[in-house]
Amino acid sequence: MKYANLGKSDLKVSRICMGCMGFGNASAGQHSWTVDEAQTREIIKHGLELGINFFDTAIVYQNGTSEQFVGRALRDFAKRDDVCIATKFTPRTQEEIDSGVSGQKHIETYLDQSLKNLGMDYVDLYIYHMWDYHTPMEEIMEGLDNAVKSGKVRYIGISNCFAWQLAKANFYARANGLTEFVSVQGHYNLIAREEEREMASFCADQNIAMTPYSALAGGRLAKHPGEVSKRLQEDSYARLKYDATADADGKIIARVAELAEKRGVSMTEISLAWLLTKVTAPVVGATKCSHVDGAVHAVDLELTQDEIHYLEELYIPHALVGVMAQNGKQQAGNVV
Repeated sequence: MKYANLGKSDLKVSRICMGCMGFGNASAGQHSWTVDEAQTREIIKHGLELGINFFDTAIVYQNGTSEQFVGRALRDFAKRDDVCIATKFTPRTQEEIDSGVSGQKHIETYLDQSLKNLGMDYVDLYIYHMWDYHTPMEEIMEGLDNAVKSGKVRYIGISNCFAWQLAKANFYARANGLTEFVSVQGHYNLIAREEEREMASFCADQNIAMTPYSALAGGRLAKHPGEVSKRLQEDSYARLKYDATADADGKIIARVAELAEKRGVSMTEISLAWLLTKVTAPVVGATKCSHVDGAVHAVDLELTQDEIHYLEELYIPHALVGVMAQNGKQQAGNVV
């Protein structure tokens, strides 16, 4: 395993971040394809043995059971100082808005619940899961700064935002002596490269780490046409993100398969080796130990410039999907 600093922070993280959305009680949340606690523990232990020290979960993953499974496993298998734990909080609920709960109080409440779920005193990275258009940005930044000053959070990150939003938030924090975001977790992979338009350049200029999710496009960049998995069959949200561009994306996926065969490696390794030339640490989900193996092997695979160009040249612009499409509508709705 190789390691890198997470942006401007002193967190030394593995080049692969284990995404924990696939862990949790399958009957407790949005996803029916998650694995139980016994499998979670096996996968996390295997990842630790291969050098992964960076784990990403969220309070909303399977109604908190992902945090619970991850927390228990890491407490049993690792020393707290040896791992970097990230979790995420979502925007205020309508009930909170109606009740006058401030952004600061919302963050405090959600963080305390996440720490309880994890069974830990602090998290290394607390991530703003998506931009909250119904809460003043100032409240969010002040609430996150309070979390850092309390000792419950070491650093903060953001996910699912536009580059202008990250710039606005960090420049506000800088001007007011508050904590700045050190990382961004966006939707970025070989068949979803819209982060290259503005976000990638801004992060390079500001030394903000990119830790993208959906690194394998919900498994699409790891499987030959016709191959199936429980997630591919049951993940309706991923189908929403990728089905509309399946024909164009399929040509790129075919090139991944071609290069994998040529190099004698897996499609996972090719797809992640490409992404590792762009970002600090992709968030890679795993529901089997073999998924961890492929991700870790990718760290040592070096692609030539010709191979990188071959993988990239067929990409066509994609519409924003998922949370970012919703954010775009929210942004448009704020224009008067």
